[in-house]
Amino acid sequence: MAALLMVWPGALAIGLSLGLLGSGGSILTVPVLVFLLGQDEKVAIAGSLAIVGLIAAAGSVSYLRDRLVDWRCAVLFGVPGMAGTYLGACSSAFVSGTVQLATFALVVLAASAFMLRPPAVCQQRCEANAAGGAAGPNRAAWRITIDGLVVGAVTGFVGVGGGFLIVPALVLLGGLAMHRAVGTSLVIIAAKSAVGFFTYQSVLASQSLEIDYKVIAVVTAFGVAGTLLGNTAARHLSMDRLRQTFGCFLIAMGVYVLSLLMPPLLSATLTAA
Repeated sequence: MAALLMVWPGALAIGLSLGLLGSGGSILTVPVLVFLLGQDEKVAIAGSLAIVGLIAAAGSVSYLRDRLVDWRCAVLFGVPGMAGTYLGACSSAFVSGTVQLATFALVVLAASAFMLRPPAVCQQRCEANAAGGAAGPNRAAWRITIDGLVVGAVTGFVGVGGGFLIVPALVLLGGLAMHRAVGTSLVIIAAKSAVGFFTYQSVLASQSLEIDYKVIAVVTAFGVAGTLLGNTAARHLSMDRLRQTFGCFLIAMGVYVLSLLMPPLLSATLTAA
């Protein structure tokens, strides 16, 4: 129990990230479970899906109350996203946890690029939407659907919610303002994470692994508290400054995870050769 209490700063950060940006929570969750609590990679990925899904669901409540969820985009992105998550989770049974964690690190570095260099067109779309000049969400339905499928596959394979991809896609392809995109992203993350978590049960059972539900409960509780703080702060803070700060943090985390994985990956490569 003492070890669990030590992870509360990380759990709060998970919730804050989801509440502020609608993304980034699961990118923090997997390292917390693997490196702070020493969980097996596959157990951590399954646990991450449960934790992030629950936190995202809790964080979406205020957006639902304020009617800041676009249900058309949620369906167009979320349904194929759930299908992709199922496929990604099933495919994880055929690779090692080390490979999954290495893929996770690469996804983290990709996320940092999105955070540090938001496309100028994305910023213009946000401003246009806020001014009421956007064409609205009735555009690029097929692009939203394909993006949902791809992000869903990533979600199932490495245990990330994919909000860092969902939010820009909803702004650029769905024509949503930033706050509406964040609220819609939380609903999508919650749905995809639920599918991934339940799909992972058979993967873990086939390898005689079990989920520690006490860990999920404790991290989720602190994460929900962080999300509530994040939801409140998001209305008063600069989203650009937050995105840039988080992007720098993601670079450090991605490099750190890869540095820890290099010895076993090199060893496996030399052994295979």
